[in-house]
Amino acid sequence: MNKKVELLAPAGDIDRLKISLLYGADAVYFGGQDYSLRANANNFSIDEIKDACSFAHNLNKKVYLTLNIVFHNEDLENVNKFIKEVVDAGIDAFIVSDPFIIKYIKDNFNVEVHLSTQGSTTNKESVKFWKNEGIDRVVLAREVSIKEMKEIYDETGLDLEVFIHGAMCTFYSGRCCLSNYFTNRDSNRGGCAQICRFAFDIDNEETKFTMATKDLNVSSIIDKLINAGVRSLKVEGRMRSLYYLATVISSYRKLIDAYYDGSLNEELIKKEEKILSRVANRETSTHYYLKEADFTDQYYTGRQELSNQDFLALVLDYDNENKIATITERNYFKVGDDVEIFTPNGDIYSFKVEKLYDENMNPIDVARHPEEILKLYVPYEVVKDSMMRVKIK
Repeated sequence: MNKKVELLAPAGDIDRLKISLLYGADAVYFGGQDYSLRANANNFSIDEIKDACSFAHNLNKKVYLTLNIVFHNEDLENVNKFIKEVVDAGIDAFIVSDPFIIKYIKDNFNVEVHLSTQGSTTNKESVKFWKNEGIDRVVLAREVSIKEMKEIYDETGLDLEVFIHGAMCTFYSGRCCLSNYFTNRDSNRGGCAQICRFAFDIDNEETKFTMATKDLNVSSIIDKLINAGVRSLKVEGRMRSLYYLATVISSYRKLIDAYYDGSLNEELIKKEEKILSRVANRETSTHYYLKEADFTDQYYTGRQELSNQDFLALVLDYDNENKIATITERNYFKVGDDVEIFTPNGDIYSFKVEKLYDENMNPIDVARHPEEILKLYVPYEVVKDSMMRVKIK
């Protein structure tokens, strides 16, 4: 295994795609406007897919397109036309679960096909089967342990991809039927209503019942996954914010790079764990990776999701001569606050807000209007798309 493991990021739109790649992802995955399991994301038109491929390939990075719904007869009507269009647009691989779609792509196009986690692949014999069918990579079911991953890799040698961070479906490899039953929205055709996160009334009980899984977070065991032979580490979150993606991708980029240069240690892991714990509002666990998942990996009878306002501003430009950053505000902050700016290249600069101006360079003391364009004195040279947050101590 000489090749460095891939860090794979989600992209709900072109802005998220660019941020994910700039902050360290090696590849991105997204859906087109049809056939994707995230129908509520903005998703990509054909022209946007062309732009996405151009942007990624200019950075020597890759683009994967999700084509992983459970197909019914009516879904097949124009899929061959769509497949040709996105191949011509320049994608590097499809993520697919339907056997017919897999065969059609392999028979007609010279492009990689990755078996989606929707395929529920949990054992080495299934991986051998798909390898014989021409699959280039298998995204393993979320219920596979690290021990099993190593056994599968040692036996098959096929590229394996696993999730490392984000929201995980309560049901087996995402095969949920509750969304259909309660809302007539087919979760396996892109219409998930997140029924597992509903709070249900129980007869004669004051406490409501919930059954949602905690989010996945493997920052503490990244070395174990790489050592098991996994070739791609996948972050969930096509509908997450720019700040979330920048933070999560940046943290895992540092952990992965530290593994390869020999500097991965407990201090770095704890630091990145703290950063990751502040960017999301749910508890996390490692789910099935180290043990059989149990009640400690899920929320039962209620949960708290407390959002924070750590994300303060996005850097639009920087005047090096005057040390003034043009920013768009995201949350309240004021002169005297301790903040930090983290950049796409991994640098973090901490400072106290000393001088703040409106768009016309009139001095102000407080930033209180989200999306307002402001000017900020920053004593360090920062670049476009850097992000300012509350200083994490």
